[in-house]
Amino acid sequence: MVILTGNDLTLNDIKRIIFQREKAYASTESLAKTEKSHLAVNKIVQQGRTVYGINTGFGKFSDVLINESDVKELQLNLIRSHACGVGEPFHENVSRAMLLLRANALLKGYSGIRPVVVNRLIELVNKEIHPVIPQQGSLGASGDLAPLAHLGLAVIGEGEVFYKGKRVEASEAMANEGLEPLTLEAKEGLALINGTQAMTAMGVIAYLEAEQLARLSEIIASMTIEGLNGIIDAFEEKVHLVRGYQQQIETARRIRKYLKGSKLTTKQGELRVQDAYSIRCIPQVHGASWQALDYVKEKLETEMNAATDNPLIFEDGDKVISGGNFHGQPIAFAMDFMKIAVAEFANISERRIERLVNPQLNDLPPFLSPEPGLQSGAMIMQYCAASLVSENKTLAHPASVDSIPSSANQEDHVSMGTIAARHAYQIVQNVRRVLAIELICAMEAVKHRGIDKMAEFTKEFYFQGRQIVPAIDKDRIFSKDIERAAKWLSELAV
Repeated sequence: MVILTGNDLTLNDIKRIIFQREKAYASTESLAKTEKSHLAVNKIVQQGRTVYGINTGFGKFSDVLINESDVKELQLNLIRSHACGVGEPFHENVSRAMLLLRANALLKGYSGIRPVVVNRLIELVNKEIHPVIPQQGSLGASGDLAPLAHLGLAVIGEGEVFYKGKRVEASEAMANEGLEPLTLEAKEGLALINGTQAMTAMGVIAYLEAEQLARLSEIIASMTIEGLNGIIDAFEEKVHLVRGYQQQIETARRIRKYLKGSKLTTKQGELRVQDAYSIRCIPQVHGASWQALDYVKEKLETEMNAATDNPLIFEDGDKVISGGNFHGQPIAFAMDFMKIAVAEFANISERRIERLVNPQLNDLPPFLSPEPGLQSGAMIMQYCAASLVSENKTLAHPASVDSIPSSANQEDHVSMGTIAARHAYQIVQNVRRVLAIELICAMEAVKHRGIDKMAEFTKEFYFQGRQIVPAIDKDRIFSKDIERAAKWLSELAV
């Protein structure tokens, strides 16, 4: 069980709720803050004060006053009109994370929404009713309006949801779980959709998968070092201490641990004086990517506990401020940074794959083929890796440098943070497949060198991998091997 307060949600908490299906609940104190904020909105409506989003239109319509009798219709119209996302839906895990993150943000008590609405978001998480949310259509400022509007539809019993493995009408799933659709009151529609939870949820899922891949990349790289009789001296601690980057130091330490006792690694001068950069510089390159991932983690955990809607309600409603916390620039930058960092794991991996298969760069069978010439072996696997790496280069183009005005130039600078997060996730999937190819090639290489000479850690990983991808004794449809290996890597806990 994870208690939500709006202030201290962590990535580990997200992992427990999203992947391990632990239940989430709102703290009593945070619900009290939420109720207090809602009462402040009621007071504003009763006093007839003009406040954006409570009794006015939205965006360019912010100067249009709304009658008190139309306030509920205003919120309903907002959800329906803004639900114009397109394209394939987000994965259920992302939709689930969006529900959780929006609830956590509203529990901070600055949004004017009733506790019953926040609890409904949490109920949807706990009962695994996940809104169908199209991936495309958000500019990443004024919040993730379109995606969150599709989330809001589920709250009012409209739209579609994923429920028990099927895509069904929200009203059907809610009826099965005994949930009545809610009627939104003043500001509640705006409070639901004015936030950065689509980009943040997508970013969280991408980060968690990227972090796991980063650790696996070091294990796979260690096996490649053995397959190429790599020089272990370059990983000595003193080399990395004198540069001073902690992530580099830790990467080298882990690789030394993985290769402890290996009889396949060499010393300087035994076979060669130096290894190529893709081997020798693993701590420097991987370590730099770890630095970027640490930055991304910090930004995500800040945003997960941020009030990102507009306006925000302070001092029991005596001060209501229209600001710009919905602007996704911090997450847009973080996602663009993560794209580059994660893509580098594949860039350097593909170069190691080339060294494993190219007979001009090693003394292994050409392309690791069981019968060079008659059988192609891993030749085209390297082509596939090269294609994925090049695709990543286009996806890594920063989304955050772009902007386009919307709402008749009222909203004239936007972040494109959701695009950045979506592309980051695509890069992660591509990187996993490149690492799967390196794993397959590395296993073939160490098989030729002598499995009995491997380090205990990498030998155990080798035998686990062989349960997924058997040795190449004849050409076969390697696409299936790559996908099986990638799926296995996605399921490993490291």
